[in-house]
Amino acid sequence: MEVLAIALPPQLDRRALVLGLAGLVAGGAPARAWAGVDETAVKATYLYKFAPFIEWPASTFASPTSPLHICVLGDDAFAGVLEQAAMGQRLDGRPIMVRRLRTADKPTGCHILYLGAGAAKSSGNLLRVLKGSPILTVSDRGGDGQGAIIQFLVKDGRVRFGVDLAAANANGVTISSKLLSLAVLVKPGA
Repeated sequence: MEVLAIALPPQLDRRALVLGLAGLVAGGAPARAWAGVDETAVKATYLYKFAPFIEWPASTFASPTSPLHICVLGDDAFAGVLEQAAMGQRLDGRPIMVRRLRTADKPTGCHILYLGAGAAKSSGNLLRVLKGSPILTVSDRGGDGQGAIIQFLVKDGRVRFGVDLAAANANGVTISSKLLSLAVLVKPGA
């Protein structure tokens, strides 16, 4: 029997978060509808659960309680699911906030940027503009989403992800080895 934990209580430690992510990967987060959880919900859950395994430069946050902003460009349906999944979640005392972006202009104040399906045409250029900004970029695999730090893909009917360490290095974000061990593809850094 497969078990998928969608929301971990904020008081759990990082080890529990690793186990939760490992459950998503190894336990088989199906891409098809599964017990009311579809591909969009699985990706939304992954997105906010990536945060504890990312280290941003110290100057990224104004204060220790400043919110972590997850921005979504190009997929309003995804943003709605993400808002529900991240509601009430915190990262080291920081509230997790979801912002919907209407244009591909350089996003300010975003810590994680998800490039949805509707953003495919402009995402390649946006990723070039964001190079050097401390933003974790995440996209669906294919199209102009190439160049994002993390790319979702569906493998064997399950949502998985790959990591581009060169893109992470270029943006000044560090990805935990624990998260890297769960990726199905890791492109080395320069």
